[in-house]
Amino acid sequence: MFYKPGSHRENGFKRDPFKAFISPRPIGWISTISSNGKNNLAPYSFFNAVCSDPPCVMFASGGSPDDRGKKDSQVNAETTGEFVCSIVSYQQREAMNQTSIHLPYGEDEMPKAGLEGEPSRLVKPLRVKGAPIHLECKYMQSVQMPCWREGKENWVIFGEVVGIHVDPKIVKDGFVDVTIYKPVSRLGYMEYSATDEVFQMDRPD
Repeated sequence: MFYKPGSHRENGFKRDPFKAFISPRPIGWISTISSNGKNNLAPYSFFNAVCSDPPCVMFASGGSPDDRGKKDSQVNAETTGEFVCSIVSYQQREAMNQTSIHLPYGEDEMPKAGLEGEPSRLVKPLRVKGAPIHLECKYMQSVQMPCWREGKENWVIFGEVVGIHVDPKIVKDGFVDVTIYKPVSRLGYMEYSATDEVFQMDRPD
């Protein structure tokens, strides 16, 4: 089967399967703070590490329901120069989903999802209490991407990781054991997965 993007229904797909193809995708739970001190928290499944020396991450933001063309996380990161990425564990999957709700700019998603924030060390945005890993980030740049939908915008936001918090409970024999906290990832449609089994393969060289 071959088809061009946008013509999936002609090939029997009920919904665009592109996101299902690119899966699982790690979820970046991005917390930011506005210029007037209002907290914001949102999950992004277009998220990943982009390099390790120095460690840098990105999250991609696809438009906004309002007329600013940018989502709150992007606006705050660009304005203040900081954001935090908390890694989602299986235990916090429901709370993560609750923070995906669209609230008016300036309203804090944490208390509405039953979450608490805790201070970061090097940046102002709060970390999600109970998350196994937090990445404190300094904003680097935003890159605008093409967008088919009129009135919407696609952006990729990059940040350098300047501080890392790790729950000692997820470290075993000097290595992070993902089967302890079972990081949640996004699949296609409304489907998610959790990592509870791993296998190892050494490089041939």
